Amino acid sequence: MLHSNSRSLSELNSSVSTSAPGAWKRLAAFAGPAYLVSIGYMDPGNWATDLEGGSRFGYQLLWVLVVSNAMAILLQTLSARLGIVTRRDLAQACREAYPKPITLALWVLCEIAIAATDLAEVLGAAIALNLLFGIPLLWAVLLTAVDSFFILYLLKLGVQKFEWIVRALVAGIGICFAVELFLAKPQWSQVASGLIPSINGESLYIAIGILGATVMPHNLYLHSSLVQTRQFGASPDEKKKACHFNLIDSVFALNAALLVNAAILILAAAVFYHRGVAVTEIQQAHQMLSPLLGTAFASGLFAISLLLSGQASTLTGTLSGQIVMEGFLNLRLNPWLRRLVTRGLALIPAVAVIYTSGDKEVYKLLILSQVVLSLQLPFAIIPLIRLTGDKQRMGEFANRPWVTALAVLVAAIILFLNGWLVKNTFESILSSGTNVYFMVIPGVALALLLAYLLFGPLVQPSISAMPIPELIADDTILPEYKTILVPLDHSGSDKLAVRHAAALARQSGARILLLHVEEGVTSQIYGQDSSTAEVAGGSEYFTEISTRLKKQSVNCEYFIRHSNSPPDEIIRFAKAEKPDLIVMAAHGHGRLGDIVYGQTIEHVRHGVKIPIFVVQ
Repeated sequence: MLHSNSRSLSELNSSVSTSAPGAWKRLAAFAGPAYLVSIGYMDPGNWATDLEGGSRFGYQLLWVLVVSNAMAILLQTLSARLGIVTRRDLAQACREAYPKPITLALWVLCEIAIAATDLAEVLGAAIALNLLFGIPLLWAVLLTAVDSFFILYLLKLGVQKFEWIVRALVAGIGICFAVELFLAKPQWSQVASGLIPSINGESLYIAIGILGATVMPHNLYLHSSLVQTRQFGASPDEKKKACHFNLIDSVFALNAALLVNAAILILAAAVFYHRGVAVTEIQQAHQMLSPLLGTAFASGLFAISLLLSGQASTLTGTLSGQIVMEGFLNLRLNPWLRRLVTRGLALIPAVAVIYTSGDKEVYKLLILSQVVLSLQLPFAIIPLIRLTGDKQRMGEFANRPWVTALAVLVAAIILFLNGWLVKNTFESILSSGTNVYFMVIPGVALALLLAYLLFGPLVQPSISAMPIPELIADDTILPEYKTILVPLDHSGSDKLAVRHAAALARQSGARILLLHVEEGVTSQIYGQDSSTAEVAGGSEYFTEISTRLKKQSVNCEYFIRHSNSPPDEIIRFAKAEKPDLIVMAAHGHGRLGDIVYGQTIEHVRHGVKIPIFVVQ
């Protein structure tokens, strides 16, 4: 449904207090969003690129991890600053700064990136289930469709408890790899040599995969939203403090992710590269760790940490999908439906590849998913740089020249590496004799989009100073209520609905229509001819309410209808009587009650085009 609430992740927005006394306690209150973001930097896609990079090239690509992490800290800091200063996430800011066709194109590309991320999570979790419990990979992939919905329940615990769960998962992954490295005993002098930059055509594909797995585009959207879960003032001083605390949060969290990724690459180099073993699938790494390290304990830890990684990254994937759809399209779906769509898109290629090509192609699919992320990066980074550098939006928080220069350098490096990859890919396809004309139109479209993002205008004025909506102007004609319908169910909540309706009626002189729908067996069979003690008692009940309202000078009538579907009968009555407003009381029972008793208000809301006032 379309929604007018402009707050990003409205159910979590400003839900965490940061008013604790003392700098350390305030820092602890702000800490958390970057840890949720960091999960995306150690998901199963990272495992695939790190394992292949370490097993094929030793420590040679370790510098790529370090540089990618530095890029990530810079970009995530800009993302957090955008959210804090403008109270907009990156997707919302793009929607308000670019024309609708550009916004839609960016949304499509971002959805592709999220699907690629979710694909890595599906495959990683499925491989872990296969390694730990022997579940066939195809069935394990299908099983991951279930675990993603458990994540939605965790969100109901509150954002801070959710963040502590993520921290526990990150700690579990870190402990597992610390033990693995202790068993592997790498030569640290050789490890240090990997910090010297070197790359060639052979290692380019894996280097770009590492870059795409580290600097993930959807994390930029995620971070700009998550920082808004903290409460902070609107003054420049309060925003400056919030930016400062979030910078510290980002540095600590993303460097923790760097240590995990570096541990995977170093482990692969120490165990496999020096023995001449090139890892071509995660299962192979799991199987060979035990004999090479001399203990079965190593393989078990590897599989457990992989499972933790898949589950943890699923947490943030769920939030990213919601943020992107709400931000770009101003469209909100039920979280379970949004999760179903995202996970369904990820399951299709995973199931297709496993079914047609077998388990061995899964690893290649993991690597490809990370390269897709890298190719999508410029379409998130360039808007971020331009928006955070816009003084009309950011005011005194706009990027300083040296920050802009660094960010532009990062974007240029990513564009260069992606261009190099595209060139090599085209040459490879042409040499194989494959027709490439089908790639021309998408390629040209993406090039034009990139050019617009680089040089096209941004919408002014500043999105942080939204104009007063016309609907609340002084000369607005207010709605007039002449007839108010109040459906009652003979329960304790009736008095709330009647009380509010009576207050409105006294102000506007409206007529109140009380409606009760009998749904007993007798009513279902005999309809309006029903005559039971329950029906008679109901009539007395509504006569008493009507009498009391008339004593308060409220014009009131009551009606009793008979139906096996009270919501449908309320809708029919409303369409016949055409009230100006419907006042309904919420029943107060939870989700289980909704399943058992139904959701009358939701049913009625979708069945009429009349304003509904819900009291609880």
